[in-house]
Amino acid sequence: MNNLLIIGCGDIAQRTIPLLSGHFHLYALVRDPARCASLRRMGVMPIIGDLDERRSLRRLAGLAQVVLHLAPPEGPGEQDGRTRNLLATLAQGKLPTRLVYISTSGVYGDCAGAWVSETRPLRAQTRRAMLRISAERQIRTWAAHNRVHASILRVPGIYAAGRLPLDRLRAGLPALLAAEDGYSNHVHADDLARILIAALRHARPNRVYHAVDDDEMKMGVYFDAIADAHGLPHPPRLSRAEVQQRVSPMMWSFMNESRRLRNERMKRELKVKLCYPMLALP
Repeated sequence: MNNLLIIGCGDIAQRTIPLLSGHFHLYALVRDPARCASLRRMGVMPIIGDLDERRSLRRLAGLAQVVLHLAPPEGPGEQDGRTRNLLATLAQGKLPTRLVYISTSGVYGDCAGAWVSETRPLRAQTRRAMLRISAERQIRTWAAHNRVHASILRVPGIYAAGRLPLDRLRAGLPALLAAEDGYSNHVHADDLARILIAALRHARPNRVYHAVDDDEMKMGVYFDAIADAHGLPHPPRLSRAEVQQRVSPMMWSFMNESRRLRNERMKRELKVKLCYPMLALP
């Protein structure tokens, strides 16, 4: 079996590991030694290292034929130093044959509710999304230069039990008036894990895919549906100016962007059949 290296062992990685078990020898980069025991119980060999410290990554060079890069970006300005450190390390040994990276749909910025395909120009409006663009470009350039089969999944809001904005609803934070509300996009965490596997099997080289469900939903409707499912009050609906004053800058950055992601390429090329094509709340 080939070796597979996971970079970023959060919730999505832990949902993906059981789908990979038995098909690969699994390794994972971890920063916190306290997480090693739980990973070993899942059949994963942990490797201590920090993406922010390139020297700590030396054991990754030449280790794996397949890499899943799920770590969030970080770096000064608009350049993702973590992806830069990872790619520089991988280049020191025998190169992997495949790499899959999880990016964000935020790279498109606000699209005024338009339908968006993978070929739409990138217009990131937040530093967080600019760092994702940096990571994407580094990976695509590096992969093309080294003839590595890389693919990028642009992911919207991920939901599942334990990943719902219940605290937000309990705090009574507002949503936008229906007439001013924007579209949001979602994918169930279990479907995202399955899409990752599909990308490993079927993605075309240096190709971008939207990892998103079929739903077409405005953000306020999403909040209302969660509130109904958990017996909570609907959030108050306020104007854009009022909402911006009452929510955090990060939350406002999500609420201030509206787009609808197309997923035909994912279904056609990755052969994905979603288990949760529409919002399915626990």
